[in-house]
Amino acid sequence: MATSTEYKEFILEQLDLLDSITCKAMMGEYLLYYNGVLFGGIYDNRLLVKIVNSNKKYDMQEQIPYESAKPMYLVDDVDNKELLKEIVIETCKGLPIKK
Repeated sequence: MATSTEYKEFILEQLDLLDSITCKAMMGEYLLYYNGVLFGGIYDNRLLVKIVNSNKKYDMQEQIPYESAKPMYLVDDVDNKELLKEIVIETCKGLPIKK
């Protein structure tokens, strides 16, 4: 099942507290970037973020985005914009910056 355009638009709206969010379509799903850093994506109408030490404190559930992929964290409280902003920032802190 691919992600609906409506759900993608909803998630992008929920992330509007962050200035530099970009979204790229990929095979019916969407990759999400903050300041050019890939932090997660929207898979089957689920917002998932990469697992890093800096976001483990949010006690999120692990899920597989697609077959044969590494587990990611499911962000299930997508209605809380402040929490979403915090999770994205903390996730990006734990990811390597590409040069």
